[in-house]
Amino acid sequence: MREVIICPGEDGYWVVECPSLPGCISQGKTKEKAINNIKEAIQGYINALKEDGLPVPEEKFETMVI
Repeated sequence: MREVIICPGEDGYWVVECPSLPGCISQGKTKEKAINNIKEAIQGYINALKEDGLPVPEEKFETMVI
């Protein structure tokens, strides 16, 4: 499981980022589509790391509302 951040983009799409996987970002027209897209992006990111023999970063992200 991975923490993600989702926010509305300027173009009307929802933007989703997985901070524990640098550069793992996706988007979707709806929140649901954006979440489905980031799930696929996370899996692809992890698969690519494994194929290249690189370590998969652990989830170390914490959130806080201030």
